[in-house]
Amino acid sequence: MAPSLGLFGLNSQACAEPAGAARVAALAERLGYDSLWTGDHVVVPSPHVPPSPLDPDEPFLDPLIALAHLAGHTERIALGTGCVVLPQRNPLVLAKQLASLDAISSGRLVFGLAVGYLEPELRAVGVPMEGRGERAEEYLKAMLSLWYDDEPAFHGRYVDFAGVAARPRPGGRPIPVVVGGHSAPALRRAVRYGDGWYGWRLDLRTAAGVLDGLRALAEEEGRDVLPHVSVTPRRRPDADAVRAYAELGVDRLILLPPPDLTVDELEAFVTDHAPERIGARHAEDRAVPMTAERA
Repeated sequence: MAPSLGLFGLNSQACAEPAGAARVAALAERLGYDSLWTGDHVVVPSPHVPPSPLDPDEPFLDPLIALAHLAGHTERIALGTGCVVLPQRNPLVLAKQLASLDAISSGRLVFGLAVGYLEPELRAVGVPMEGRGERAEEYLKAMLSLWYDDEPAFHGRYVDFAGVAARPRPGGRPIPVVVGGHSAPALRRAVRYGDGWYGWRLDLRTAAGVLDGLRALAEEEGRDVLPHVSVTPRRRPDADAVRAYAELGVDRLILLPPPDLTVDELEAFVTDHAPERIGARHAEDRAVPMTAERA
């Protein structure tokens, strides 16, 4: 089956301007894209240093606030974080924000998380690079307890709470959790805790190798079903590329527009790469972004 299409960058560059972002989001929904995605950087190095993806003066909205804005200008399209840098967020505050976003969007949130890679950013918010994977896993477990347990509680190295509750909770269906990253720990994290995995800017050969590793880890962990797979291609896909990613087992392609487009140019990009034009699955062929089941 052909993958569905998502659109990345709805909180940066041209989409950092609210009216432009609303136009692009509404167009993507009309054309059958299944999801809109935002990136996450609280701060970036200034002056610019690799591997930072952003210049210090580039407008870049908070991903959750941007998605809340887009929720009010769309009706059906899924809203994804791709990906929140989890170790640098307070997990209880983030759980509250995400559950609220899921509520105001009528259950359209997809929670993408990663552990981060910009040492200056993590250092600036008081989080060391060392141990960030373990920290992220604790944070996620704590958030899931707050969302789904009758008596939320968690006692760990980085998070410790009990005797509290928070509303709203995810309603209708659990919030799908997508884990980003290409490293072996990230893939194992996706298999253990995720409903899906997100690969960033992968060509076909690289995607094939990573997916082989993901399948091997899923078998090792005793997971029968491979997590839902989303990939941002390194190059803009045509119909042949869409078929090739589908053959690898990719469920969703999340397109990254070229940099420095105007809103009009971005709308043209969205139109030119609409699902019906490049052989991707229309959002109406899929009832929900993915299936998430929680105890």
